[in-house]
Amino acid sequence: MSEREDEDEVREPELRKSGVRVPDVQEHEARDQLYEARDQLYEARDQLYEQLAAYVGRAAATGGRGKDPVNEPMIRHWCEAMGDTSAAYRGPDPVAPPTMLQAWTMGGLSGHTDGTGRSAAYDEMFALLDGGGYTSVVATDCEQEYLRPLRPGDRITFDTVIESVSRRKTTKLGTGYFVTTRTDVRADGEPAGTHRFRILKYRPAPRRKPVGPALRPRPVINRDNAGFWAGVAEHRLLVQRCTDCATLRLPWLPGCNACGGAEWDTVEAGGKGTVFSHVVMHHPPFPAFGPTGEGGPYAVALIELAEGVRIVSNVIGVPYDKVRVGMPVHLEFLRTDPDLELPVFRASEGG
Repeated sequence: MSEREDEDEVREPELRKSGVRVPDVQEHEARDQLYEARDQLYEARDQLYEQLAAYVGRAAATGGRGKDPVNEPMIRHWCEAMGDTSAAYRGPDPVAPPTMLQAWTMGGLSGHTDGTGRSAAYDEMFALLDGGGYTSVVATDCEQEYLRPLRPGDRITFDTVIESVSRRKTTKLGTGYFVTTRTDVRADGEPAGTHRFRILKYRPAPRRKPVGPALRPRPVINRDNAGFWAGVAEHRLLVQRCTDCATLRLPWLPGCNACGGAEWDTVEAGGKGTVFSHVVMHHPPFPAFGPTGEGGPYAVALIELAEGVRIVSNVIGVPYDKVRVGMPVHLEFLRTDPDLELPVFRASEGG
């Protein structure tokens, strides 16, 4: 992400003062010099960063307390939502899934009402960003480190610090600053884990009129799911099967969430299923998802396959407002553009 793309334009007079000739666009070497001079000017002008950097190391929350102790009902709900059937999370001596670490620190819709919410320093830093025009926010990633298992009855306390603020960056969303906070979590006073959360606080980039037809987002293909997408290319919906306990899993994972086994093979789904749940997307509009390019509304469904696993996909063949829970559907493969084909589900006749 280069600051050369920063939406603030450096005017010609400023560049001439820097001693760099304004070149013709075809003169690549001179253009690189132009960009270098522009970056130097941006660096000098980024006074907001110096103000933001002063908040690094200051507390974002101090003496935070979890609203509830670690408890079995929340563990059960989490596992049901995630489809995680590991025996470690149930039985006479269960532990909480490690990835629930942040859940025990969250204040819910009402927030932390006991005075342990965000600090004045945190609010001041964000007021600076808002005042500079960086009013939009998007979560970008999180990192967690686990130091000890959490068990029902553990009382959670935590402190959060502003760990870092990046220099101004430009992304497709717009120009802004990445802000990272680190939360140190304790269970009954003992260190239990660390949660880092990074957001981009940005000024939205001007919307550009798309050139050509709108395309659906490309799937992220990695070493853990490449086999799934290879199957889609062959018009096969492949489901992972643990070779230790025969548990099926979808989406694909590097290990079995039932027994922890690392070895697996695949079975091909028959293609029949039902709508387990669904939502209707109204905003923002994505033209590529609308059958006539209008961008919505459109239905996104969680399909339960006959094999017992579930997959998120689109339901086609019926209007978005006719999709319902329990509707029978069958698998098809939809070519959305010359470079992308996706598994979708068509409402079965009489459904």
